[in-house]
Amino acid sequence: MKIFIMRHGEAEHFAASDADRALTDSGRSASISVAKACAEKGFAKFDKVLVSPYLRAQQTWQTISKVFVSDNVERCDDITPYGQSPHVFDFVNALIEVEKHESVLIVSHLPLVSYLTAEFATDIVPPMFPTSGLACVEFDAQTQSGSLLWHLHN
Repeated sequence: MKIFIMRHGEAEHFAASDADRALTDSGRSASISVAKACAEKGFAKFDKVLVSPYLRAQQTWQTISKVFVSDNVERCDDITPYGQSPHVFDFVNALIEVEKHESVLIVSHLPLVSYLTAEFATDIVPPMFPTSGLACVEFDAQTQSGSLLWHLHN
């Protein structure tokens, strides 16, 4: 199965709170470019999409949903910048086991995206994620191991 992990697009530097920071025009454009590059690799439909409740992640999903398709999109309060990668890893594994997903997209933040990629791709150190960065991990739920297939960014 494939796990796709994406960092939100570039966001404004200032807002009433960190959770309220909106995407910039550049963030929207870069996110669309990365989504199109992923679609060109043959991946545009996801069994499950988990999106952080923070505005910039929600807006990233709204933007890339012009390219990506999913009938199963869920806001996930555990994937904020303060999310704990072991906890999210266990949660996603439970979803995979119960709901039998073959592809999951997670739209989240640093540092979680880096640590989570290393949880699924067991042979790497946490990678750097630029804004709008997207990693694809081939993951075997039976053996709980995986490898990084590719990492896109604008």
